[in-house]
Amino acid sequence: MSRVATGESVIARAVRIVEAFGLDDPSLTIGEIARRAGLHVATASRMVEELVQAGWLERSGREVRIGIRLWELSTRASPVMGLRAAALPFMEDLHQVIGNDTQLAVLDGTEVLFLERLWSPGPVVNYSRIAGRLPVHASSSGLVLLAHAAHDVQQSVMDAPMKGYTDQTIQTGAELRAMLAHIRREGYALCAGHIYPDTTGIAAPIRDGRGTVVAALGIIAPNDTAAYSKIPAVQAAARGISRVMTHVRGPRQ
Repeated sequence: MSRVATGESVIARAVRIVEAFGLDDPSLTIGEIARRAGLHVATASRMVEELVQAGWLERSGREVRIGIRLWELSTRASPVMGLRAAALPFMEDLHQVIGNDTQLAVLDGTEVLFLERLWSPGPVVNYSRIAGRLPVHASSSGLVLLAHAAHDVQQSVMDAPMKGYTDQTIQTGAELRAMLAHIRREGYALCAGHIYPDTTGIAAPIRDGRGTVVAALGIIAPNDTAAYSKIPAVQAAARGISRVMTHVRGPRQ
């Protein structure tokens, strides 16, 4: 593997270039890529050109974006494609019945990563986006996933500072420990006003054929008493996805 004088590999620099792109800035100039990747402009320009030739990046005038070839490869090999395919029919039914944003999420480190989201018209604010992330302590989906995560993952979240979005956001280890116990006992998470005062997040666990929690199904509803009546529908849809997941092959070990 080729390395520069600093000892960093070419692959490491290529990764930094690809990771320079974000949800809010899918197109960047060479200068912006160089700055975000911590590379000299000439180095960034040369590597971008190689990645364009490989189809991993695409040029549009002065700007560069992620290429369709990279999307194709990542989609083809993704271990979450079976999960998404299993979940979508149930998500669509739930979305139609309750009329609120419906989303599918998995745990990645100490963050929740959203794989799919079905939008609903209305005033409810939803911070989650497809391929977007949130801290696990703040979202209903994240809390469901954390409640069933390994002890060391739970402890790392409890030991770290927890960002407060509102005065309802969990911000102490004691609060988090109590919430996780409640989720394991009741089988769902309800977070009223934890990220935005006027919204409530509700989520339930999705399990694979071995009973392991592999994802969370959630909705974002108005922060009112009607939110509680939607818990059974979310749980039923999550159980339906879990039944299908017993026949879905997971990633190779």
